[in-house]
Amino acid sequence: MTTPVALVTGSNKGIGFGIVKGLCEKFPGIVYLTARDEGRGKAAVAELNKLGLKPEFHQLDVTNKDSILALKNFIKEKHGGLDVLVNNAGIAFKHAATDPFSVQAEVTLATNYFALVDTCRELFPLLRPHARVVNLSSSAGHLLRIPGEAIRKKLLNPALTIDELSNLMQSFVQAAKDGNHESLGWGNGAYVVSKVGVSKLSFIQQAEFDKNGPEDVVVNAVHPGYVDTDMTSHQGPLTIAEGSAAAVYLSLLPPNVKEPRGAYVWHDKRIVAWDQPTPAAV
Repeated sequence: MTTPVALVTGSNKGIGFGIVKGLCEKFPGIVYLTARDEGRGKAAVAELNKLGLKPEFHQLDVTNKDSILALKNFIKEKHGGLDVLVNNAGIAFKHAATDPFSVQAEVTLATNYFALVDTCRELFPLLRPHARVVNLSSSAGHLLRIPGEAIRKKLLNPALTIDELSNLMQSFVQAAKDGNHESLGWGNGAYVVSKVGVSKLSFIQQAEFDKNGPEDVVVNAVHPGYVDTDMTSHQGPLTIAEGSAAAVYLSLLPPNVKEPRGAYVWHDKRIVAWDQPTPAAV
């Protein structure tokens, strides 16, 4: 029997760390904690070791294609495949950030959307039948957070490809540089656009797996809730355990599950319509 393998990106702290902890407690296989910084990653592993949990560590910077490729080759050579991929790595500029909006847009989209596309492109060929993919979105990743009706219409197109979605995301970055992003209907939130992209990407990925396999690969986007982490400046009311619960649940969905499948899932595990008003955004 092949030992199942799970991997969580950006998981040395916060929600990613919580997901690794939850998987170590419930997943019947090897769990990889990844981080850009080797020291911080190994320190996070040591923290979990104190609890009797035994994740493995591998360095990963999702914004560095060589780093993604090194991880891919390692997993392929050591394990031959991957059973759970949780794409958690991401950034958010603070409200007090003084960087020009054009810079915030470029950096946020590069990390939260384009690096996710790159990671999936390399790691998806390793997915085994019945694999589970969880993309960390947000309440900010709901379609109605985009004010422009024309943009929303493009995003709702069921035939939209990943390349077309990426072009749309790049058009936002360009609009931010040109200073006309608001007049074009994007709104004024780079994090919002990045996570709307992650949500739509998840739906497209599911449709592609349904068409081309491997068998029963399930992709979902999840809003983890407003969690007490560094990213929220510790303003969130939810604990890390509460914020990681839905992602762990989605990682462990049973074989041939009918739903959630290619869904937008709330932190309480409810499936939420992406184009309808949301529950209260906790």
